[in-house]
Formats: sequence, C-alpha cells, structure tokens
Amino acid sequence: MMDSLPVSPLRVPLKKSDLVQMLELLRLSWKLQAMPAYQQLIAAELPASARMVTGTAGVMMGYDFHLTEDGPRLIEINTNAGGSALALRACHGEPTLTPSLKRRLGQMFEREWSDFCEARRPLQRLVILDENPQQQHLYPEMKRFAGWLEAAGIEVHIVDPVELEADARGVSLAGKVVDLIYNRHCDFYLDDISMAGIRSAYLARKVCLTPNPFIYGQLGDKRRLKLWTQAEKMAGLGLSVVEIGLLQRLIPASCLLADFDPNELWELRKEKVFKPVARYGSKGVLLGKTISRKRFAELEPFDTLVQQLVPPSQISDPAGNAFKLDLRLYAWRNHALGIAARLYQGQVTNLNTVGGGFAAVVLESNA
Repeated sequence: MMDSLPVSPLRVPLKKSDLVQMLELLRLSWKLQAMPAYQQLIAAELPASARMVTGTAGVMMGYDFHLTEDGPRLIEINTNAGGSALALRACHGEPTLTPSLKRRLGQMFEREWSDFCEARRPLQRLVILDENPQQQHLYPEMKRFAGWLEAAGIEVHIVDPVELEADARGVSLAGKVVDLIYNRHCDFYLDDISMAGIRSAYLARKVCLTPNPFIYGQLGDKRRLKLWTQAEKMAGLGLSVVEIGLLQRLIPASCLLADFDPNELWELRKEKVFKPVARYGSKGVLLGKTISRKRFAELEPFDTLVQQLVPPSQISDPAGNAFKLDLRLYAWRNHALGIAARLYQGQVTNLNTVGGGFAAVVLESNA
C-alpha cells in the first residue's frame, strides 16, 4: 500500500537562490560530460564498458545536496536515482501523473530508445532491473513507475538479473526480446558475474541500457568530484572563471585517499567522510569521526574518495523530533524534473526512520 511508504508530512523550505545554484550546477555538469576534451581527460580511468558511447543519456538522475548557511553543497550524483514516486506523493499526495509529467516521462524513455535504436521501431518491452527487487525498500515505488510506463503502452517487468537470458545476441525474458533496461542496479560498470550477460549484450549494442556505464563514468563516479574541484584542469577545458567558481563553491574539497599521507590524514579524519568511488549512495560511506584505525587501514587508496565533511542541515516536526535532511534534484539531461527532501535520523540517509522519508520542498524568497 502506498500509505506504508516512507513519506514525511513535513515541508522543507528552500531559498530560491539555493535552487538556482543547484540548477546551474546541473547544467554545467551536463555541458562538461559532452565535451570531447573532458571525455578524453578521464578515459584512462574508465573500464571498457564506460568508454562505449551509445548516445543515450540516462533517465532519472539525481543530484544530492546538503544545505549550509552559505548555500547548497553537492554530495554526489546518482545516475540511477530512485524515489521519484515517493517524491511525487510527498509533494502532491497520491502520485497521479499530471499531463506535464506524463509527457516528460514518455519523452525520456522514447528519446533514450530512439537514440539507441537504428531501426526506429516503437519501444515495446522494458524491464526495470535491480538486485532482488522485491526485497528493496523502493520496490513499491518501482511498481508505481512500471504502472506509469504500462499506461503509455509499454510492456514492463521488474526483474533480477538472473531472470533474464542475456548474451551478445541480446536480452530476453521468458523467450521475449527485451528492448530497454531501466537500470536500478548498483553495479554501475556491469562488473558483477550476475551482470555478465547484460554486459555482453550492451557492448554488442543489442539492448538499450539506461542509465549506462558511460554516463556513470562521466558524472556518477565519485572521482569526478576530485577533478571538478581542480581549477587548472577545468580552465584547461575552456570553462569560464564563473563556471570554475561554481564548481569550487558547491563541491566540498575532494581527493583520493592515495593523495594523502595516511598518518596526517588520520589526524584530520574527524573533518572528513570516506566514500567508495563506485558505489551508490550511503553504501560503504564512513564518517571520519566514527572510523576505527583498523577499518581506516583497510581502505583502498585509489578507490576511496576523501571528502570534506559537510554536515546535513536539520528540521524538526511539531513534536520536537529532529531530522537530518538532504535534497535530491531529479534530472534528465540538463533538465530538472523536480526536487524533494529526504529526512532521516542516524549517520546516513535511510528510509527506515519513523516520521522521515521523502518530503515536499517549498521555495521561499531570500528575504
């Protein structure tokens, strides 16, 4: 039932000037990923799956921010951001799509398919892919999403990778060809053995995968945050002083663990957060103030991003219960689709906090 979903009744205020900066960063990141010089700069860091350009963009991306007194700070970019149905419910109640949202939803998937499909035939069969989807917190949201797509005349199934037959000849489900995979799985580069068949089909261009390894490598891999804060390299790509300033202002200082002397970093750890470069959301994220010396020593130097800690802001309900919050800006290409807050208690974002979950955002003036 939708009533059991993690949706908060609270409404989170957001300054219009903060939203403007978020939108500017969204558009700038999309400009960056399309630049040949930028693609060449990062190519050596990417696996083969992420170097193949398919022309597709990646649906339902999410830009996650914390709010500070000096404005928003980008925590990470998720290329397979979930929760859109929950965000819609938080903002509008029962998440029935408006004509505008129906049009945008259809445009996203139709454009992804048409950019991929040389035959230009209609999109017929789509799967929403995740690991053990029925066990995921957002499974009810996936079902809602499937319903929206089915209403547009597309056959939709929610599946685990093991349910698919996949190899270099293509992907099928119960003997029927799958045209497009809406990827909610967190193996972004298709490295896991369970994704081997899908990887083969994708590299053979036999299935449209969205989002895909290419767009994740361009935007979602957390090593990009380090690059974007290096002013000289950004200037070398032709970005303006204003654009470079936006990146440096909105992105917390970010480096790889390999860039530090371990002993010096240990002394500074309480000011830092440690993140695997190629994992999703809060999975594997460690706050420096809670990390043990043993766990610190186990971190992979070239696969761990060390980011300046930006504590989340807070909001309280009428009973005085305090919730931490972040903001998720949903996007497709360089277009914003909507924004919602996520409220939680504890160390990292979760969907288990009573009274927490997705919440509506209310714009207010700066006055």
